[in-house]
Amino acid sequence: MLRAPYPRMTYPFTAVVGMDDLRLALLLNAVSPAVGGVLVRGEKGTAKSTSVRALAAVLPPVAVVAGCRFGCDPGAPDPACPDGPHEPGTAARTRPARLVELPVGASEDRLVGSLDLERALTEGVKAYEPGLLAAAHRGVLYVDEVNLLHDHLVDLLLDAAALGTAYVEREGISVRHAARFLLVGTMNPEEGELRPQLLDRFGLTVEVAAPRDPDVRAEVVRRRFASDADPAGFAAAWAAEETALAERIAAARARLPRVVLSDAALRQVTAVCAAFDVDGLRADLVTARAAIAHAAWCGRDEVTEDDVRVAARLALPHRRRRNPFDAPGLDDGTLEQALADSRPEDAGGPDDEPTDPTDGPGDGGGPPRDGGGPDGPGIGSNAYGSDGESRAKPPMPGESAGDDGPTSAPRGEGGGRTDAAAAERPAVAPADPFRARRLEVPGLGAGAAGRRSRARSEHGRVVGATRPAGTVTRLHLPGTVLAAAPHQLARGRTGPGLTLAREDLRQATLEGREGNLVLFVVDASGSMGSRARMAAVKGAVLSLLLDAYQRRDKVGLVTFRGAGADLVLPPTWSVEAAAARLTELPTGGRTPLAAGLLRAHETLRVERVRDPRRRPLLVVVTDGRATGARGSDSLGDARRAAGLLAAAGAASVVVDCESGPVRLGLAASLGTALGARTMRLEELGAESLVRTVREAA
Repeated sequence: MLRAPYPRMTYPFTAVVGMDDLRLALLLNAVSPAVGGVLVRGEKGTAKSTSVRALAAVLPPVAVVAGCRFGCDPGAPDPACPDGPHEPGTAARTRPARLVELPVGASEDRLVGSLDLERALTEGVKAYEPGLLAAAHRGVLYVDEVNLLHDHLVDLLLDAAALGTAYVEREGISVRHAARFLLVGTMNPEEGELRPQLLDRFGLTVEVAAPRDPDVRAEVVRRRFASDADPAGFAAAWAAEETALAERIAAARARLPRVVLSDAALRQVTAVCAAFDVDGLRADLVTARAAIAHAAWCGRDEVTEDDVRVAARLALPHRRRRNPFDAPGLDDGTLEQALADSRPEDAGGPDDEPTDPTDGPGDGGGPPRDGGGPDGPGIGSNAYGSDGESRAKPPMPGESAGDDGPTSAPRGEGGGRTDAAAAERPAVAPADPFRARRLEVPGLGAGAAGRRSRARSEHGRVVGATRPAGTVTRLHLPGTVLAAAPHQLARGRTGPGLTLAREDLRQATLEGREGNLVLFVVDASGSMGSRARMAAVKGAVLSLLLDAYQRRDKVGLVTFRGAGADLVLPPTWSVEAAAARLTELPTGGRTPLAAGLLRAHETLRVERVRDPRRRPLLVVVTDGRATGARGSDSLGDARRAAGLLAAAGAASVVVDCESGPVRLGLAASLGTALGARTMRLEELGAESLVRTVREAA
């Protein structure tokens, strides 16, 4: 939604304690929006949103053409502006820079704008209502929890940010307008990652975390209390620092066109990017632009090695990831070696460079470290937020070998092992992931946009037309013509053409793909066999997790072994957390299959209440054996638990991990009870997995 410019009484940018990298990244983009925006990653309550909202108050005011809904610059108006053309010397006004927030649940029409199709078709009026991209032009566009934004919105958003132009194409009507803004996205990695190709479109990235120093945390709380008690007084106490920062941003913007990027500095930029083996050339462009902006921020007319170093630390970490399980980061040793190797032979090291008096301490020119603030002495890096609670990591199952007891089950009743085999074994590292076969939920859903199962959606192929319940957002032209044709004589139409009425309009019905809740139920008991086989099983699950990440699924992980079953990872968008739990998972002990299925049933029941539109897909990875206390009907209990899941309508897949020359077919029997498709482990799709399974057998 569009918010009014934030007044001075909101939390001042200069009053944020520490967070030097975050503040510097925001300021470099404020100096040069061509850098490409900032992605801020961090846990809840780390001042991400507060810092972004505070930035708008220190940005220079904007001169706009009076009456233009698209914020055209009177000095260089957009010749294709839908409200134009604007004549030279047209009336202008000055307004504060805008901060526009894009909600996670926004529609495409809200983002890019919408056309009134009813007026266009019935009255012949080309009526266009600008969206958030137009409102953010020459300001800041802020997306909180950008990793939860639907993919098609992220595509539109980043295309507009890269091109500086927004396009709206609807039923033969085309609108184009300028959309140049500072794009800032914040996210909590625990809720899932952005796709790598989208991650690369953000110019800079910053990792933030709450400090562990009690004194620093106390200063954060002290300032927060002071701001809450007297917002106007707190803002007035920091007004001088805010004014100085705004003036420095304006001066850096004026200096930016004069900054020179020499061939030697450009060579350092490209050498650093090559040293970190980043894909494509966007990293080189962003690093060069950030280095130029940093030089302007520090008051220099030429890019130095220090500018390149600071730019690389902000522009490259997120571009080194090769798969979603890789943590972003940058090795300082590799960076310094690349800079040294590309340094001219007659040039001195970094210590020989003159120090600019305007440089901030330690961060290459960031804002002051709160040294002279009215609330106290300088404070180290920290953050704060209204939702400052931390998210606890779900505990790993921790039962000991003694929980299982020295029992052994008959081979025909579940394949239980001897006393030695029942003991807990150390965690086994997963085999290498591979491209897994796609599993999907049968039928047609209507859940969140994704890439797994068929669903009615706002994006996809047109499969039909319906009478609209409200405003027409996507016209089905053939359906509209067919609905109007029988009424032409009654409406007095005798010649060419077509007379349309409101009741003739038809809404296009689209079919696309949805994301699902993929709940893994993994057998980690002693019956799963050798370490090599368990590595293959973990590698297969890891591959399915990677597939779930790419298809924008929510994932959960239930494991069973020993005395019972554990919900190791409650349903989340963070496949990284699921992969970590899987890697650390110990094995060994009995096989409480029924307990694992019952825990899955309860998990799906709770999730159905929380998110009723997201259809579940249950993936059971087991050899089908079941063991329990002496005299218990373990296999019968497992089949009864499977019947509960089948009655609840949960779509299921059983991955059969049974090995050996003699196979009992217990997993297939379990699949029948679940009403599930059963497939062999090696059917998931990797030659290396087939070899591992054969060797383990």
